[in-house]
Amino acid sequence: MFMGINGTEMVILVIVALVVIGPKRLPEYAQKLRDLVRQLRRMAEGAKDNVKRDFGDDFKDVDWQKLDPRQYDPRRIVREALVEEDSAIREAKRREQDATSGTTTESTSAGSNPASTETGSAGTASAGAGAATAAQRSPIERFQAQHAKRDRSAPAPFDPDAT
Repeated sequence: MFMGINGTEMVILVIVALVVIGPKRLPEYAQKLRDLVRQLRRMAEGAKDNVKRDFGDDFKDVDWQKLDPRQYDPRRIVREALVEEDSAIREAKRREQDATSGTTTESTSAGSNPASTETGSAGTASAGAGAATAAQRSPIERFQAQHAKRDRSAPAPFDPDAT
């Protein structure tokens, strides 16, 4: 409720205040509390106005959703880093296979099957690897597929167990 005080504790504090302060001085202290709260609100509004004046138009363009600390799920950050690393490794392997199987790509552009050619031994390995990845995808590839489907306009899901 208010600074970690629940309803029962607040009632006990009010009763203690009534006993300690007394009914004669209670209106005076209630008025002092009201004035203190009003003064704190004025100070907060003044600080807000100072920040808006200092930052100007840049302050209006701030996307506060990006600065929300709840969106920084450590598991998601690690998962995305692994996906980036895995895709970089896969891309490097693909480039390496393309460079080593130059004769295979020429024969496939002519319309022949790389598995049936004698010179395309590297091509048969790449064709077999393509069929294996199509049949069963790795967990990272499954994550990438789900990641591509995710709605970017919605905030990232918050997992309270992750913190």
